[in-house]
Amino acid sequence: MATGHRLNQIMVSEEKSLKTLVENRRAFTLQNCELNIFETFQPSHLVPLTFNDLVITSMLRGKKVMHLFDKPGFDYLPGETVLVPANVTMKIDFPDANQANPTQCMALSLDQAKIRQIVNRLNEEYPREGSDEYWKLDHHEYHFLNNLELAQSMNKLIHICSSSKIGKDVLADLTLQELIVHIIQKQNLESAAHFSYSKEDSPLAYVISYIQANISEKIQVDELSEKACMSRTSFYRAFKREFSISPLEFILKEKIKKAKQMLSETKTSISDVCYQLGFSDLNYFGRQFKKSEGISPTQYRIVSNAQEIK
Repeated sequence: MATGHRLNQIMVSEEKSLKTLVENRRAFTLQNCELNIFETFQPSHLVPLTFNDLVITSMLRGKKVMHLFDKPGFDYLPGETVLVPANVTMKIDFPDANQANPTQCMALSLDQAKIRQIVNRLNEEYPREGSDEYWKLDHHEYHFLNNLELAQSMNKLIHICSSSKIGKDVLADLTLQELIVHIIQKQNLESAAHFSYSKEDSPLAYVISYIQANISEKIQVDELSEKACMSRTSFYRAFKREFSISPLEFILKEKIKKAKQMLSETKTSISDVCYQLGFSDLNYFGRQFKKSEGISPTQYRIVSNAQEIK
């Protein structure tokens, strides 16, 4: 199972400072945001929580089950982020929380005017490619894995908000801009990967669909830039700006994703998986797979088979 980049660990509150064992809260209020650290020390179910502003939440330790938008509950684990719109009530289960292993989650509520200011600047200075394409926070893509940039921005904000530095409001505002941009880029990529777009509506999302449909081929950036009707340089720059990942990085990511599927769902040999996905070097494939997943293709197949048996 894919995992996201975890945030840095934060010390758990001392027992003598706790006000409650369920969603004990530490708050750090700044001019345009408020950082909340929530901790729960006992099993609880359907605990309601509502914010007056958009809130960016990210798990630090333990496990929750989140209930949002009248949809089935989903597991919420470290390395993941959930966006909750203003005045929407989330209901939370804490099935495994206890004194030895509490859950801990950060919740960053953001001033709506600040969000609009950041998004407006993006649309004015860095317009997106395609017709009727604008930078915006998408409330439909609300649960996703952290990439490295997201984790770094949130770690920085936690450090700034919880510090006693003079001028931390200014530092927080700069980091908020980074965070919003990274979230929108992540949402753009998720949306492009799950929906079909025409070349006219969104040439970059169209390229994403092409990559996914031809992932077994050797795909060249020049070929992709032609399909997007851009020069190689303009295409590379626009792709990176839109999705916070280069075309080559995305191709490799999708090839590893397909390799995981083949390793877990078929008996295709590892060398055949490698060559069927357009890799020309088995050692290179193994290195890239381990770099992405933390284990070798052989180990991944063993783990996947063991999980199926369970």
